[in-house]
Amino acid sequence: MDEKSSTFSIGMLTFDWPVVISTLVAAILVFLLVFFLSRNLQMRPKGKQNILEWMIDFVNGIVESSLPNATGTEVKLFAFVMFLFIFVSNQLGLALQVEVGGVTFLKSATANLLVTMTLGLVAIGLGHMLGVAKLGFKGYFKNVYLTPYTLLLPINIMEQFTSFLTLSMRLFGNIMAGEMLLMLIAGFGLPGGSFGWQTVPAFFLSMIWQGFSLFIGAVQAYVFVTLMNVYISEKTIAE
Repeated sequence: MDEKSSTFSIGMLTFDWPVVISTLVAAILVFLLVFFLSRNLQMRPKGKQNILEWMIDFVNGIVESSLPNATGTEVKLFAFVMFLFIFVSNQLGLALQVEVGGVTFLKSATANLLVTMTLGLVAIGLGHMLGVAKLGFKGYFKNVYLTPYTLLLPINIMEQFTSFLTLSMRLFGNIMAGEMLLMLIAGFGLPGGSFGWQTVPAFFLSMIWQGFSLFIGAVQAYVFVTLMNVYISEKTIAE
């Protein structure tokens, strides 16, 4: 491991410690949350079971609005996991940031472009895979690239790339900007690492922005899953 760059290598692959740690922590938190809420399930839900069922119904509603068919049923679990992971990842940097030696090892995983591009690639890739499975390769190709006119093939190819970019860049930009602003507010409140007259207003400003960022993080998780299902429906439902 190279401590200065906070990376480590396995064979010819190089990994970034902050990305690995933040992603693993977010995944573990999602598992623990669902594990806790799903203990002692009952036919008449109450308490924490209501919270879990509300989250499931909420994500199912997102899926059914774009995919009210068998394909939607197949992707509901994937959409639920994706929504929870993005939501938890978005909020992680607001609740906790761990910095060692000038490197922030724990923050919002979605504040890293590689993470959001990976999520976008998985979502778009799933849409193409399901399109081939549902329509056959010939039907998939015609539906995605030759509709409504064959002459639009270059534009339709470009559209697939831009769909990937809109998913990943929108999520990254919003979360990264929120964390950067929190760091700027903290620097204003503690100039030179000591308390000053700016500390009190900076504290209240930080609380306000954290509340706003909490809302933005939830909205971005909703938008990502919604667009993901829209893109999947475009590839699996023939015009």
